[in-house]
Amino acid sequence: MTRILVIGGGVAGTTAALALHKAGFDVSVYEAHPDSAEDIGAFLTLASNGMRALAQIDASSAVTGTGFPLTSMRVLDGAGTEVAHRPLGESDNPVLRYRCLRRGELNAALQAEAVHRGITIRHGAPLASVQHGTDRVTAHFTDGSTTTGDLLIGADGLNSTVRRTIAPATQPRYAGEYVLYGYTTHLSLAEEADDERITMVRGSAAAFGYAVSPGGRTYWFARVAGKPLATDDIAHGTHGQWRDLLLGLLRDDATPAAGIVAATTDDILVTNATEIPTGAPWRSGRTLVIGDAAHAASPATGQGASMAMEDAVILAKALRDTPDTDTALTVYETLRRPRAEHNTSVSGNISRGVHTPSRTGRTPTPPTGDDELARLLEWNRPIATPEP
Repeated sequence: MTRILVIGGGVAGTTAALALHKAGFDVSVYEAHPDSAEDIGAFLTLASNGMRALAQIDASSAVTGTGFPLTSMRVLDGAGTEVAHRPLGESDNPVLRYRCLRRGELNAALQAEAVHRGITIRHGAPLASVQHGTDRVTAHFTDGSTTTGDLLIGADGLNSTVRRTIAPATQPRYAGEYVLYGYTTHLSLAEEADDERITMVRGSAAAFGYAVSPGGRTYWFARVAGKPLATDDIAHGTHGQWRDLLLGLLRDDATPAAGIVAATTDDILVTNATEIPTGAPWRSGRTLVIGDAAHAASPATGQGASMAMEDAVILAKALRDTPDTDTALTVYETLRRPRAEHNTSVSGNISRGVHTPSRTGRTPTPPTGDDELARLLEWNRPIATPEP
């Protein structure tokens, strides 16, 4: 049986492990963080395409036990006028509805499902280096231990150690904006708790979005264009500083945004939006990177986690349905690169102000359409080798 090593136990790595295990491979996950709660504070939305990928590997219920669904999106302009309100994704299908949840909760849910299925996850295992062989690949960890497999999957995120062994010249770059996240209980928004709606605000100085959980807790983010924040400022900035910065950008607009931020008393998380340049190598020999390690995008399209889940299912199917590893990786990259890099480009253009979504909030159609994607993800449909 083919032995596959997955480096990274986040969304991409654990979903890949679930898909590879279902495809019949011997897979183990090696995660640098000592437990499953890495990045517990930030939140994300899983789009319908990500939920579809999870459904194909029987992992929907593991995720729908946390967070809350989103079935529509409302768009406000800076004057507070509603300019669009439409269904979000495949809102008529409970399994495929968008879902809002904390990243750490998602990681924990996926890892618990992997362990339940008998997949080994080793925590506290930072990767030091990768040794490439003709028929095997060996992972060396910082504690001096090693493990060898037939294939190594790097799902270790934006600053991937695995990617440095494949493409040392590829470096993440700033995508043109910084992002702030927070949570608050805001009484004037309590009536929205049952709406299953995300509201996007096209403000005059910042893009803002928020959704209210069934318990009345508001999840919010703000995207601010400009120069990147200094690393030291991110590390040492205070809640009051970030709140005052945002209020200065939001208070002139007649939207709920400033009030939501003013009511936030918990920590505000801050990060620079970053992306991997398109065209970067994804593989070398028996080593491949997926998810953010391969095609990280700015958060403007909200597709990072869902793209990683697509990667996982299509990779597992390619390895299952093709005669050898090299062919499988070629097929996988041929199928995935156009769609993943389209997302990186569109998201980066939005962040840099090169492209603005339409008034409905829609972004340009990706190279792989919804119907084709559904066929690619369908577990019982064999992967077809693309035309050369």
